[in-house]
Amino acid sequence: MKIKNFLVSLILISVAWSVESKAEPTVLSREKCIEIALQDNPTVKIADMEITKVDYAKKETLASVFPAIDFSMAYQRSIELQTIRMDFGGQSQNLKMGSDNTWNMGFSASLPLIAPTLWKAIDISDVQILATLEEARSSKLTLVDNINKAYYALMLAIASKDVLQQNYDVALFNADIYQKKFDNGTASEYDVLRSSVQVKNIEPDLLQADIAVKQCQLQLKVLMGISADIEIMPDVTLADLSTSMYSYPTSEMPSLKDNSSLRSLEIQQTMLSKNITLKKFAWIPTLGASYNLSWTALSNGSPFKNQQFNPYSYVGFALNVPIFSGGSKYYGLKQAQVQLKEIELQKDYLISSLDMQVKLAIDNINREAAQISTSKEGVREAKKAYEIMQKSFEIGAASYLNLRDAELANTSAQLVYYQAIYNYLVSTSELDLLLGKEDFLNRK
Repeated sequence: MKIKNFLVSLILISVAWSVESKAEPTVLSREKCIEIALQDNPTVKIADMEITKVDYAKKETLASVFPAIDFSMAYQRSIELQTIRMDFGGQSQNLKMGSDNTWNMGFSASLPLIAPTLWKAIDISDVQILATLEEARSSKLTLVDNINKAYYALMLAIASKDVLQQNYDVALFNADIYQKKFDNGTASEYDVLRSSVQVKNIEPDLLQADIAVKQCQLQLKVLMGISADIEIMPDVTLADLSTSMYSYPTSEMPSLKDNSSLRSLEIQQTMLSKNITLKKFAWIPTLGASYNLSWTALSNGSPFKNQQFNPYSYVGFALNVPIFSGGSKYYGLKQAQVQLKEIELQKDYLISSLDMQVKLAIDNINREAAQISTSKEGVREAKKAYEIMQKSFEIGAASYLNLRDAELANTSAQLVYYQAIYNYLVSTSELDLLLGKEDFLNRK
């Protein structure tokens, strides 16, 4: 019984420890979340696999430059030999031609000597690899932007919940004061009910804030590609970031050379230019070499006895000179040239659009930075006004309505302040995505 009780105690302790460990949140920085996401997110893994696939495709094209060697073997059994009729001195006679067994086997090899279209296709495959690399880079940039926004949204949800929790605690405190005053006969039942109702009114908002925190955590975990059972908490607060986030450079117009859309369009432009050259190479003659070595055996009777294989080999060259194809090559070239002009126009339009987007993003960042400064001053004033009203209420110099107005103003000022910080951080992340910045783990 002692051993049994001891084992039961151990089991209970281990279960309690596992539950407590599971409930303990994992504190992660934004940079660590990005690092985990770049390793475990399925989108990034698929993009990396696409790079590998395109690399194999290039090697497949490159293999066409090397000799192609094949071995073949064939056996033929005659059921009825071919018969021919011949005249001998005025008399006709039927003759059987051929043999019962025919064996053929040998090696054949071919090698392209002059193949301009093949060489240019290998060159184009290099550009295709660059295009796939840029697509993978774009996926990572988008993922980083989504991680940033999810992380900032979680911070905002936690900050909003803390503000509502403070408001709830104050409401409970005031309700307790009115209850004590009512018990002492210095407050009416109406005041007690009104303060109690105020507590009940805040509870749904507090519950909704808790749900918002869980939703933001789930969204972040989905982007990171980790288990939903792990609870994630940020290592900093929005208030902490408010003192160190103004170092974002917005004084001059940044460069768009790393923008993913622009780089993809430039790669596509290069590919179309090479495709035009490929179309022109279709008029160039091609030359190929071939070699064949084979053995032949003819026999009657058993196919596996008395077989005598005789060798036969040759080497040859094949020249192909394109002369006329109904104009398909010409119109194919014109089509490629039109596509190149379309890309050039799209590039000019994209650059103009990106310039406007960057200017607008910088204006938003500057405006939101000013909003943070204004909101911070509003928080300071609202907090001071609330403290004064709270003291006045405690000594009976202010009504509950006045106190409630001060509470609402204080709560609203804090929420507006945190929302301004969140907007600023989201705007900087969007500008990073627009500029194609890759310093994922360096800047907060």
